[in-house]
Amino acid sequence: MSEPVTAAADAQRLRSLRRARLGALSLLVLAALVDLAALLAQRHGVGGWAGYVRAGAEAGMVGGLADWFAVTALFRRPLGLPIPHTALVPTRKAALGESLADFVGTHFLAPDVVRDRIARAGVPRRVGAWLSAPEHAQRVTAEAAVGVQAAIGVLRDEDVRSVLGEAVLGRLAGAGSRRPRAGCSGRWCATGPTTAWSTSRRASLRGWLEANEELVVATLAAQAPGWSPRVLDEAIAVRAHRELLRVCRDVEHDRDHRLRGALDSFLARLAEDLRDDPATIERVEATKQALLERPDVRSALGDLLSAGRRLVVDLVGDPGSTLRVQAAEALSGFGRRLLDDEQAGRQGRAVGGRRGVVRRRHLARRGDRAHHRDDRAVGRRRGRAPHRACTWAATCSSSG
Repeated sequence: MSEPVTAAADAQRLRSLRRARLGALSLLVLAALVDLAALLAQRHGVGGWAGYVRAGAEAGMVGGLADWFAVTALFRRPLGLPIPHTALVPTRKAALGESLADFVGTHFLAPDVVRDRIARAGVPRRVGAWLSAPEHAQRVTAEAAVGVQAAIGVLRDEDVRSVLGEAVLGRLAGAGSRRPRAGCSGRWCATGPTTAWSTSRRASLRGWLEANEELVVATLAAQAPGWSPRVLDEAIAVRAHRELLRVCRDVEHDRDHRLRGALDSFLARLAEDLRDDPATIERVEATKQALLERPDVRSALGDLLSAGRRLVVDLVGDPGSTLRVQAAEALSGFGRRLLDDEQAGRQGRAVGGRRGVVRRRHLARRGDRAHHRDDRAVGRRRGRAPHRACTWAATCSSSG
C-alpha cells in the first residue's frame, strides 16, 4: 500500500517542479522580449523611458540566469561544461556531510550543550510536579490500566494454562530439592518445630477437634467391634475425644511435655534427613514428581492461573480497586520524591557555588599577601623599604 502512495507523491512533486520550471522560463523569455522591445523603441527615439525599461529587463534576465546557474551548479555541470566549482553535491557530498555533522555535533550535540539544555529544561522537576498531582497520577494509572486490560484480554484461558502451566510445572519439577529443604530446616530449627501449637485455635489440632466433635466421635465409634453395644461405643468415643482434647491442651501450654519433646525430636530428625539423607531426598523427589504428574493437579493449577488472570483484569478495570488506588499513590509519591530531589540538588549546587566563590576569594587574598611580602623582601635586599604607594595598594587589594 505504501508503494502506490509514494509513486503518486513523486508524480505530484514532478508535476510541481515542471510547472515551476515552466514559469521561470516564461518569465525569462518575457524579460528578453521586453528588453528587445525597449531596444527597438529606443532606436526609434520614442523617449528616455525606453532606457529605463530596457535596464529593468536586462537586470531581470541577469538575475534569472544567475539563479539558474547557481542552482544548477549545485547538482550538475551547467550545459555540460566542466566549469570549476560546479556539481558540488555529487562531487563533494562526503565532505559536505562531514562538515554538517561536525557543525551539528559541535554546536548542538556537544556534551556541555546538551547537559546545559537538559538542566535548564528541568525535566525531573516538571515530571515530578505533574505526577505529584493526584488527578494526573490517576490519569496515568487509568491509561496504564487500559493497556494492561487490552494486553491480558487478547489472551485466552487455554493459552494461559498451556504456557504458564507448563512454565510453573517445569520450574517446580526441575528445581533442586536440597536448597529449599536446607532453608526450611534452618528456619524450622530457629523457630522451633512445635510453634504450630501456638497458632490460632482453628488452625491447631485442638481447634479442629473441637470444631468436628461429632465427626470424631462417629469415626471412633465406627471402629468398635460389631458385638459391642452402641451406647458403650459412643461413650468410649466421647471419652477418647475428651482425652485427645486434654492432651492437646497439655502439649500446647506445657513446653516441657514429653509428647511435645518427642514431636520436636521427630521433626528435627525429619528436617535433617530432608537436608542430608539421600534416601529421604530421593523419596521426596519421587513423591513430588508423582504429585506434579497427576492430571487433577495440573487442572487445579490451570484453574488457579485462569482465576488469577480474571482477578487481575477485574482489579485493573475497577477505578476504586486497591490495586489502582495504590498505583496512583505510588506515582504521586514518586513525583514528590522527584521534586524533593530536584530542590535538594539546586540547594547543593547553590551551596557549592558559594563555597567556590569564597575559596577563590581566599586564594586571591593569599596571593596578594604573598606578593606584598615579596615586595617587602625585595626592598630589604636593596637596603630600602618598599614604596608607600605599593604598600598601600597591596593592603587595599588584600582587604578588598
